[in-house]
Amino acid sequence: MNVKEFAKLYEPVCRSADEVDENLYEQYGVKRGLRDKNGKGVLTGVTNISKIVSSRMEGDKEVQCDGQLWYRGYNVIDMVQDFGFKRFGFEEVSYLLLFGELPTDEELANFKTVLGSLRTLPTNFTRDVIMKAPSHDIMNSMTKSVLTLSAYDDNVSDLSIENVLEQCLRLISEFPMLAVYGYCAYNHYERDESMHIHFPDRKISTAENILRLLRPNKEYTLLEAQVLDAALVLHAEHGGGNNSTFTTRVVSSAGSDTYSVMAAALSSLKGPKHGGANLKVMQMMDDIRAHVPDYNDKDRLRDYLAKIVDRKAFDRAGLIYGMGHAIYSVSDPRARVFRNFVEKLAVEKHLEKEFELYMSIEKMAPEIIAEKRKIYKGVSANVDFYSGFVYNMLGIPIELYTPIFAIARIVGWSAHRIEELINVDKIIRPAYRSVMAERPYATYEERSPRTAD
Repeated sequence: MNVKEFAKLYEPVCRSADEVDENLYEQYGVKRGLRDKNGKGVLTGVTNISKIVSSRMEGDKEVQCDGQLWYRGYNVIDMVQDFGFKRFGFEEVSYLLLFGELPTDEELANFKTVLGSLRTLPTNFTRDVIMKAPSHDIMNSMTKSVLTLSAYDDNVSDLSIENVLEQCLRLISEFPMLAVYGYCAYNHYERDESMHIHFPDRKISTAENILRLLRPNKEYTLLEAQVLDAALVLHAEHGGGNNSTFTTRVVSSAGSDTYSVMAAALSSLKGPKHGGANLKVMQMMDDIRAHVPDYNDKDRLRDYLAKIVDRKAFDRAGLIYGMGHAIYSVSDPRARVFRNFVEKLAVEKHLEKEFELYMSIEKMAPEIIAEKRKIYKGVSANVDFYSGFVYNMLGIPIELYTPIFAIARIVGWSAHRIEELINVDKIIRPAYRSVMAERPYATYEERSPRTAD
């Protein structure tokens, strides 16, 4: 019997052993997913890095409001609007998240110089690590690369803040190369396409470098880079409770090294319920276009969205992907401010009708969901609703959608890792209520023959 046959035969046995009565969660007051029925998370720590606001108190009543996202005390919308189309903001925001203050001209220049100097990989690393065993799953490729980079660090287990900061800065600078080179290797070895490996330009922004590394001719427009930069800023951090950041803090609390921590965070982020959400949006939009070819037919579009919610269309999961968020209800501030960038890029790419389709769905979907579902809070478009559309307009392959999220979010992970190491010297260990029944032990001779069925 081979392993596939064994797994198929014993899957029912495994399932039977592990199924738990649904009623027990409510009986013992377990907040599944560490959230209550209203979506409010269980308090597991404190942070000074960022803040998410989705409601306000009016007297003794909590009222839902437009979402807000704050980095180190500053409203993200204010920052993005200040960057606008005037300058690249990701490096500035990275400095803010890591060091807690907005940088001066000199501080920002020094920071950019350091990041630029770190945009390199160990000798032959690309050939010997990234190009060996290429995978269509670029997140797995990045995880492998990050863990392998630990072998090149003589101080891998040094948990001093100075050393951890140096490690984080190196990984922040290296992530774009790990992602794009991983894709280029896959595209060549698995798809038989031409391969190009460009070196980063140490003097340009992270957003510009991503496009430079990815495109065969290294060319991009200023607007393309500005829109990608805005996406990186908006994805850089989102509180300590999101799955990958909480993973960062959990693994950091165990005393693990920076490379292992970032590998764990990458593994969390790649899940379709977390960083992979924009892929589902793109798949859903392809399905909608196939069934509603006339974007101006609002009635047909509404009917098809209703079928999706009724589990009669698309993947039959009953979800309009890109709608709703674990915390935001009235609106996601990232989606609100990003929409302007998306529209400008759509105009440059002559995809105004596509943008109008997204706008129509953003308006209709909350109404349809409210009609057909019992919901405890409002539903609105989240940033992933638009990010996949942007990446598609930029010619970024779908295999890199979630890795680009990681390129941005490693800044937030780094900030939370450092905050955890400075303030908390206790391993994170929540409790699980055991519902196991005790049984008398049966010796080997006493066990009856049993077959898996």
